[in-house]
Amino acid sequence: MTSFRKTALAGGLLYLITFIGSIPAAFLVAPVLDNPNYITSAGVDQQVALGAVFELVNALACFGCAVALFSVVRRAHEGLAIGYLATRMFEAAVITTGVISVLTVVSLRQQGAATGDAESLLPVGGALVDLRNWAMVLGPNMAAFNALMLGTALYSARLVPRAIPALGIIGAPILITWVIGTILGLTGPGTVFHAIAVFPFFFWELALGLWLTFKGFNESSPLAIEERARLSDNATSTSTSQATLTAKAGMA
Repeated sequence: MTSFRKTALAGGLLYLITFIGSIPAAFLVAPVLDNPNYITSAGVDQQVALGAVFELVNALACFGCAVALFSVVRRAHEGLAIGYLATRMFEAAVITTGVISVLTVVSLRQQGAATGDAESLLPVGGALVDLRNWAMVLGPNMAAFNALMLGTALYSARLVPRAIPALGIIGAPILITWVIGTILGLTGPGTVFHAIAVFPFFFWELALGLWLTFKGFNESSPLAIEERARLSDNATSTSTSQATLTAKAGMA
């Protein structure tokens, strides 16, 4: 397995891990988000904490995707590679902010239960839930900018079938519009527009993760051909050096 294939495998697996992290997390942290009186309730703290762990896995996998693919994307276009890394870092940081807010609500519930003063903590808990909700609007939906950066590089370099990055590139303006509309109060999570905006990205990232994991980068792409030529030159150079050393040793 060449380093080129290993890079594709690592990036693909990390993309799939983002699904493994984000989907269970959405269900596990739901009690905090759906119950405005969670702080005064019996709570399901361990479940919520497990959800926070899954969200952290998602955040780390987001960052890991960018690190894993950076070396290859940079060879296609350095500016796009840097932009992709930056947007993924931003996404991971904002998701982590949401995780911290959820864990803080859990801590406040435990503190309120211990002191018997849980009612006074409800406004703080509500603000933290709002923080988490906005973090999920701004963080994961950086997927639009991720697609513009990574998708454009993959599309132009023909590293994967062009239909895969095209999903993200075409859908990016729609998702950006939804985020701006949510900020302005014109739409929001759970709307039909939200489903339409997210739909291309779910399949673009899932398809990319599966393709990179099981197929790798396109072997007929210019970068793959260049990689094979480089490996061939290195092998030839190594063989020549070894032959030279052997000859010198024989002469000695």
